[in-house]
Amino acid sequence: MNIRPLTSLEDCRKVAELERTVWGYTDAEDVVPPPVLIVSIKRGGVLLGSFDDAGEMNGFVYSMPALKDGRASQWSHMLGVTAEARSLGLGTKLKLAQRDATLGMGLDLIEWTYDPLQAANAHLNFAKLGIVVTEYEENIYGESSSPLHRGTPTDRFVAEWKLREPHVERRIASIGSAVIRDAAIADAPVANPSRPGEPWIEPTEGNLFLTDRRLLVEIPTGFGDMQREAPDLALAWRLATRRIFQTYLGRGYRVVDFFLARNARRGQYLLNAEP
Repeated sequence: MNIRPLTSLEDCRKVAELERTVWGYTDAEDVVPPPVLIVSIKRGGVLLGSFDDAGEMNGFVYSMPALKDGRASQWSHMLGVTAEARSLGLGTKLKLAQRDATLGMGLDLIEWTYDPLQAANAHLNFAKLGIVVTEYEENIYGESSSPLHRGTPTDRFVAEWKLREPHVERRIASIGSAVIRDAAIADAPVANPSRPGEPWIEPTEGNLFLTDRRLLVEIPTGFGDMQREAPDLALAWRLATRRIFQTYLGRGYRVVDFFLARNARRGQYLLNAEP
């Protein structure tokens, strides 16, 4: 497997085709077109592609120049990997290559959005990369032609990846190792204990009045399948967790970790109150 910068218009055309393959877009408005990609990377964007042994592109990551409170950074708009390559840890490798490229520009911050109900993405972003979340955007992208996004509003967390922070470097160094939850975290109250259900756990209204320094918020695994097969349940999860996240982030809590429990069919976010 080879990861390299994408610099030609032909490279950008391959990325646009991969966007359609990965997300299943049917509306041209949803695809970042090659002319935008090529101009972006000529003015500070990062576009990296991964290639299999036959030389076929099987993944890419794209970010554009950005400002955060007057500070130069990168905004990562897309990370896409083909279905056949997802078991290779390619998403992690592409994000680490993006980090190296960004640090090489003298920058130390990358931000992006992701769906807080996608447990696999949460595991990558928190457990492996060490992001922190303080912002929740409600239906930020509106309607999408991707079947992966249909059925619920496109609510998103804004991931903040401070590339040189010690906790980020520790997470990256420990990729592949088991994450052990300490007793204080294990004893944190769950704001929204789920109800048993088949084949997915079901949401509860949740407690919006906890004042503990640490608290947990549950989400189900398999949310993509839920959106396709049980859209009413998916919407119930979206609205219930939206209320909880907006409430606690609005009170100064930060989302600082995620614990995946596949056998229990759930994940738990750890929220920590600002001192």
